[in-house]
Amino acid sequence: MKLLITAVKRLRIAPVCSGGGVRGCRSSAARPAAADSGLLSSRDDALVFGSSAELVRHLRPQVEVKTGFITEEEEAEFMRELEPGLRKKRYEFDHWDDAIHGFRETERVRWGAACEEVLTRVRSVAFPDGSALLGPVHILDLDKKGFIKPHVDSVKFCGSTIAGLSLLSDSIMRLVKESNTSDWLDLLLPRRSLYILRNQARYDFTHEILKDEESVFNGQNVPRQRRISVICRNLPV
Repeated sequence: MKLLITAVKRLRIAPVCSGGGVRGCRSSAARPAAADSGLLSSRDDALVFGSSAELVRHLRPQVEVKTGFITEEEEAEFMRELEPGLRKKRYEFDHWDDAIHGFRETERVRWGAACEEVLTRVRSVAFPDGSALLGPVHILDLDKKGFIKPHVDSVKFCGSTIAGLSLLSDSIMRLVKESNTSDWLDLLLPRRSLYILRNQARYDFTHEILKDEESVFNGQNVPRQRRISVICRNLPV
């Protein structure tokens, strides 16, 4: 967690990019923040880094990372509920659409009171009132060596919004525009944070979770451990 705090402090400065991909980006430490510059100012905004300030400005209303969304005690409650069932499964290194490697997954409808309270909080901040939500909550358990390849969730089964809790490990989610791969956004997802993807960020950009050996955010290594995501989605309209 000390590494994460250091990264957050460093990343209060906006990215200045050449448009040539990840290696073409650097931080502009000499420039003060300005209201119209697209610079990121809040602690949570510092966890979003993109190929250009313009892209960050454009997608920022559709991408959120909320740090410290759950407590250590709440994370432990999720693990108490999930671990017995997950232990019965083995990590798989092939997926029906080749999108995930080194994973175990399940769905859950019923939760204990503590976890249900957290999920109610997730739904209240991620989805508009009255949204029709997918009933089962999706649980994805990634091995330390596991990763999620770039993909867009099927629009037949998922609506405009995805919201996920990150348990056990920090990680990096990368969004890449399908029609122009030079447009990309990296999200630093701290342990116990909540991420939310909406609308264009959900439909027009692939998303992936980077491998441990590729887990670098704005030049800073972010070691990946086993990671569990607890994912809520709304239904397509």
